[in-house]
Formats: sequence, C-alpha cells, structure tokens
Amino acid sequence: MKTLWRKAKTAIKEQIPTNAYRLWIEPIGCLESGDENQVVLSCPNFFIKKRVTANYESLIRDALNRAAGKMLGFDLKVDQSGNGNGNGNGNGNGSGNGGSATSASTAPADESQLFLPGIRVQPVNGRKFRRDYTFNDFVVGQNSDLAYRAAFSLASKKTSEPNALFLLSQSGMGKSHLSQAVGHKILSTYPGERVYYISTEDFTNEMVHSLQNNTIENFKRRYRENCDVLLLEEVHLLSGRTRTQTELALTLDYLLESGKKLIFSSCYSPSSIPKMSDHLVSRLSQSMVTVIEAPDYRTRLRILKQKAASRGIDIPPEVAEYMAGELKDNVRQIENGLVSVASRSCLMGASIDLKLAEDVVQNIVAQRKRITTETITRLVGREFGVSIKDMVSKSRKQAIVRPRQIAIFLARRHTSRSLAEIGKRFNRMHGTVIHSINSVEKEMKRKGDLYQQVRIIEKKLESGQF
Repeated sequence: MKTLWRKAKTAIKEQIPTNAYRLWIEPIGCLESGDENQVVLSCPNFFIKKRVTANYESLIRDALNRAAGKMLGFDLKVDQSGNGNGNGNGNGNGSGNGGSATSASTAPADESQLFLPGIRVQPVNGRKFRRDYTFNDFVVGQNSDLAYRAAFSLASKKTSEPNALFLLSQSGMGKSHLSQAVGHKILSTYPGERVYYISTEDFTNEMVHSLQNNTIENFKRRYRENCDVLLLEEVHLLSGRTRTQTELALTLDYLLESGKKLIFSSCYSPSSIPKMSDHLVSRLSQSMVTVIEAPDYRTRLRILKQKAASRGIDIPPEVAEYMAGELKDNVRQIENGLVSVASRSCLMGASIDLKLAEDVVQNIVAQRKRITTETITRLVGREFGVSIKDMVSKSRKQAIVRPRQIAIFLARRHTSRSLAEIGKRFNRMHGTVIHSINSVEKEMKRKGDLYQQVRIIEKKLESGQF
C-alpha cells in the first residue's frame, strides 16, 4: 500500500501547484491496512485533515484508483504519534532517507514555497487549471479538429468572431481539457486578462451565499464588470434552477454585449437541457456549438503514446496498437487502461508485454459488456428493496423515484445506451431521463448519503457482483 501511495502522490504532484502539494499532500503518509481494498492515510494534524478532505479528497481517490488499477476505499486519519506520515515510510518524496515528510510547519523558510515566474495556473476566480491541460497536450483527431481550431482561435486572438464557444461531448472526451487550454493560452498571452473558470454548481453556490449575506450586488459586479473570460463547465446542471438561470442569462447579456470571451461545456446541447429558460437557451445558442466525438483508432493510438510519454511509461509499439484497438469508448478509458497496465507491471515486477495488456484490457472490455441496463436495474432494485416492476412504473413515490433516478444515472455512465434507449427501458421521456441524471449528479457532488449509496453500487458493478 505504501508503494501504491507513493505512485499516487507522484501523479497528484503533476496536477496541482508545487506549493499546494508541499503544504497539503506531501505530509500525508500511508499506514498499514489489513484490507487490500482499503488504503489508510495519515496526516500530521486535524487542520490538514480538514483542508485535504474539503479540497483534495476526490483527487486522492482518483489517483489511488488509477495507481491500483481498480476501485479502492481510503480513510484519512490524524497520526497521533506526531510524525504525520505513517512512520516515515510513505512520504513518497524520493529522498530515500526513511525520515518523515517535511510538513508545512517545519519546512525551512526558503523551501516552504516555490515561485515560478511567468507560470500561472490559477485563474482570477474559480477552480485551478491542471498543468497538463494545455493545447500542446491535446491530441487532435478528426473527432475534435473543429473544436480544437475554434478553441485555439478564440484563445489566440484579442478579438475573435464568434467570441463564445459551446463544447458538446459525452464524458471523458476532452471538454474540460480544451476549456482549460483556452485559459492557459489567454493567461500566457494576455497576463492581465481576468479569467474565471468555474462550474455551474460553484456559480450557483456562490450566488446563494451572496443572497444569504446581502452581497448580491458584489456578486453581480464580479461577473458582469470584472470578468474578461468566462469558462463555465457542466451547463446542464442548471436544469430546474430558475433563479440561477435568470442571473446567468443577465450576466451573459452584459458579457456578450461587451465582447468578452465565453466558453461553455456540457453533455447536452442548449435546446436539449430540460427546464431551462428560453432567455438562457437563447444566449447559450448564440455560441458556436462544436461537437467532440469518440476518437478513431489512429487518434486513440496517438493519445495512448502521448499519455505514456508524459507519465514516463515505456510501452512497446505492439502493446500500444493492441490497446488502442480495444479501448474505444473515450479518452478516459484509454488513460485508465494505460495506468492499469503500468500498475500491474510494477506490482508484479514484470515487463509490459502483450499478454499483460490483454489481461487488463479483456477485463475492462468484458466488464463493460456485462454491465447492461437490465443488470443495473436489477442491482439497484435489490439494494433499495424495490421491484423491477415498480422501477419502470409510473409511480412518483419518493421510495421508488430515487432508486429509479440512480439506475438511470448508472445506465448512462456505465453503458453505451443512448438517452432514448435508457428512457424506453424505464418508460420515461427524454427530458425526464436528463432530469434524473442531473439530479443524481448534483447530489453526488455533495458527497452525502446518496454519494455513498451510488459508490457502493458502482463497486459491485465493477467487481461483477450483480
């Protein structure tokens, strides 16, 4: 587990600023655990635990899962012994001295932070950019050529037409990569630009907070008068949020009239999102809508080679060609396959060859084929004590509606079925299917009871326990 955590830390280090890594991630160590599917991490004090849980929990979970090549659970504890890193064996800093990781409170003054001139990955407002989400790191193919050209043009020119872009694709195709690449490009070319990179969920929460604290005018000025570039992710999550839609539509009026640059991303086109005001749909539709499709074989092969090179993974040509031919769903699946192959190679002490790759890929593909809307419906019904008949019925009882929404959400995430096909399976209209998916996505972000329920069901799906 300690070797696994060192690999995960290395991956995390590449995704966040150096000073943030040193402050919050480097002090975390790994404790021994009797469960091979559970990682127990330790941190020096409750303050660091609180910050890490609030800001880096999902990042750590993803890094651990990718390093292990499977779904893992993890628990973060405060190290009562005071060394803060699991007896010094899990620091992952490459020093080889076996000592404890240097924490923020004990680091030498000249090493507590690193200043990198000319490099800016933090926009003026909102989320941080990933360092590797740049135009140089984006592999362009026929599936994404138009989106790439439009995004690069918008980012490169002080004035561009159109000045608004709507990136449309399914999950894992590169929407967030292109959106952040625009931010990187603009900040490097025009350092004085005020770039806001934010999700609609964060936008909504910020607006609600300002209403509760009587600071709504400050909120309006921030986005209408002090923003030059707005990068807004997950627009479909605005479904049904009337007050937020009204405020955003008015904000877009100001920005569009001022010639500001706007990029939106979503899994659905503006007109396909249910419970959206005509005013907002009209503003979003003024954007140039570009679709990112699933990559073809040649593009998948280039993506695989590029990601292997960036991670320092030496992958033989025949292995890369085999994996690119089998992993067809999206870029995320390709990346997960690559990480799984590298992890298995490391853990088994074996070289990456065709046999090892076949074992990993066949497991991924077979698992994907076995998961169907029927198996999902059956598993969710069993978990909640709801019959399949009730799941596909017209009942509006909450005890049935919530499991049905979860089943629809999982069917969209874990199968290749279209929205229409999923709707037919559950006797629901297209708009109802989208509403169900959005509803579960919103609850998942809160990391509450529903999040835990969905994660348990997903683990059973991925392990074949259905």
